[in-house]
Amino acid sequence: MSSRREFVKGSALAATACVLPARALFSEGLAAQSAQAPTVATSWYDRPMRWAQLAFVEDDPGNYDPQFWLDYFRSVHADAACLTAGGVVAFYPTELPLQKRSAWLGNRDAFGDLMAGCRAMGMNIVARTDAHACWQKVYDAHPDWIRVDAGGQPVRHPSDPQYWETCALGPYNFEFMTSVHEEIMRKYKPDAIFTNRWAGSGMCYCRHCRENFRAAADLDLPRTSNPQDPARKQYILWRQQRLFDLWRLWNEKIRAINPDACYIANAGGGALSELDMKTINELAPTLVADRQGRRGLMAPWANGKNGKEYRATMGNKAIAGMFSVGIEDEHRWKDSVQNGDEIRMWVADGMAQGLRPWFIKFNAKPIDRRWLPVVKEIFDWHYANEKYFRNLRPLARVGLVYSQQSAWFYGGEQAREKIEEPALGFYEALVESRVPFEMVHDRCLDKDHLAPFRTLILPNIAALSDAQCASLRAFVEQGGGLVASYETSLYDEWGVRRKDFALASLFGASYAGKVEEMMRNSYLDLAKDPTTNAYHPLLHGFEDSGRIINAVNQVDVTPADESRFAPLHIVPSYPDLPMESVYVRPGSPHRPGVYLQQVGAGRVVYFPGDIDRTFWDMLNTDHSKLLRNAVDWATNEPPLVTVEGKGILDVAVWEQKDSMTLHLVNLTNPMMLKGPVREIVSISEQKISLRVPANRRIQRIHLLTAGKDLAYRTEGNTVSLEMPSIALHEVVAVDFSA
Repeated sequence: MSSRREFVKGSALAATACVLPARALFSEGLAAQSAQAPTVATSWYDRPMRWAQLAFVEDDPGNYDPQFWLDYFRSVHADAACLTAGGVVAFYPTELPLQKRSAWLGNRDAFGDLMAGCRAMGMNIVARTDAHACWQKVYDAHPDWIRVDAGGQPVRHPSDPQYWETCALGPYNFEFMTSVHEEIMRKYKPDAIFTNRWAGSGMCYCRHCRENFRAAADLDLPRTSNPQDPARKQYILWRQQRLFDLWRLWNEKIRAINPDACYIANAGGGALSELDMKTINELAPTLVADRQGRRGLMAPWANGKNGKEYRATMGNKAIAGMFSVGIEDEHRWKDSVQNGDEIRMWVADGMAQGLRPWFIKFNAKPIDRRWLPVVKEIFDWHYANEKYFRNLRPLARVGLVYSQQSAWFYGGEQAREKIEEPALGFYEALVESRVPFEMVHDRCLDKDHLAPFRTLILPNIAALSDAQCASLRAFVEQGGGLVASYETSLYDEWGVRRKDFALASLFGASYAGKVEEMMRNSYLDLAKDPTTNAYHPLLHGFEDSGRIINAVNQVDVTPADESRFAPLHIVPSYPDLPMESVYVRPGSPHRPGVYLQQVGAGRVVYFPGDIDRTFWDMLNTDHSKLLRNAVDWATNEPPLVTVEGKGILDVAVWEQKDSMTLHLVNLTNPMMLKGPVREIVSISEQKISLRVPANRRIQRIHLLTAGKDLAYRTEGNTVSLEMPSIALHEVVAVDFSA
């Protein structure tokens, strides 16, 4: 455990050090521990392409048919399986007195027997444990292991009150679950151990958390969620450090028994994820992206987005995409079965964006079997085309930046609205525009990570360090494009507001001391360049518009050069009722609504309004077009691919050893933003233009879903072709001569 002196010293150093972005946020101690993380053998981690997970429930032993599952795993060509072993309930003959055996286990070994059958088929095995709850016997022996709420009361499990919620940061995990993992590893030697809900179920005020936090930070545990509260800020860091220490401990204990194994945490994700993704990459040889399905208002591309977010720090490491065959709704119908086409669309987008499919079935007694042929169909197709899914790298030239530190220290409780929604707006706009793109983590803004990209998008990336901003300036000066919105760079990495944007020199504008929020009835007037009497390329497609709606929130800024032409001008808010009052007031100032400039060899577009978040809120087509035009102008190079035709397609382009692939996922559906889909709606002909590497000779172009060759034309290194129609997911495979 870090001492208070080490913790505070490290945090202070992190706040002031002029170093690479990778070290701009975390304490010196945490960074040092990351650098010393044990090297894990990589012998098997890239092998599995299709995963099966069976999550036992307590009455499964003796009541389910193991051979049914072994036959199904074989039939779907599953390379690996994740099987529930222990934690809340043990499904093997545990010798630990505090670990509850399944009341149905008897003299059986449900986990061990199924694992042996999978091993006989050559499958890799990951043992699943669950650390978030315990039975009464644990509470009676160690009441200090239980999570305590802010009122000082131990917390019973909200769904099954015979269990108690455990503290993730104290002895239950560091001692008891360590012994569970050691026992499983000694008895069975699985390839890894994966833990569900290992990071806890909420803030804990138990004795151990209070004492450990005070020892580290010399503060009481926070009672507020305000990230600018000193205790909350230190808690965000301390909690991560505790969980990463736990991860390292489990890794160490597992590998002491089986050097080729490791601990795989159920962790990671996008800006709202609570654990730093860059540190996760330093610890994990592989991961599973646990986004099991849609709930509420959510687009199918959210699955692919998750894969991109993991890849932003994990690079080429294998990432599995976990999907449930059941309904993933807040009402928790765990024995349900999802509509088949909903499963197909969700999984297709994940596979297109690099995830390896991993199905999960809760309860080994299949009540409703309608999902079985659906998963088999998906896995059979993936198996038949496996070599085209062993990707070397994505070829996208546009990167959409996401920022965990902005969510933690600037967004706080409003992180979804302030950080995630601007990103969702830009993501949707790029999907509608059929632009292939990747996600970029804000702690990976070094030259090597940015080398593949021509343009970076910063959707209200408000909290950036001086070092991160220096990297962005260098990127632009050397020829990169940049598109930014709203309060980007107005705060430092700790969420403290600066006097001016750190990127003011790129934006061509400075902070004028005010942010206008919840504006009503504000617009953007379109203007021609007086020197050419023509519209700027940013306004392509708006030539007959005259005026479009503005953002809802905007920063008041001062132009660096008042004489610089701006193609958009803000029409300030004016009354929307009574109808007689709905007109622009004379003399209203019309400030620039966008700032465009060339900086070095690169181009910059800055929107002072949250046009991206407003687009996600309203889905106004003008905003989608405007965001697309901004990216096109900033990129300033011929596109990698163009796809012309009707419908909404999520597009990805990949390189393999002897081929490249163009994935087209058809999301055109009345239920696109609110599942489940009722049926797949095919779209008509698409005209495609694709640039291929100049040094490669095309041997064949064919479609992986239709299973046929495709006629094409070449001009230089550009291939043109027509696709008659797309049902759900088509892949254009371009084979190269060896």
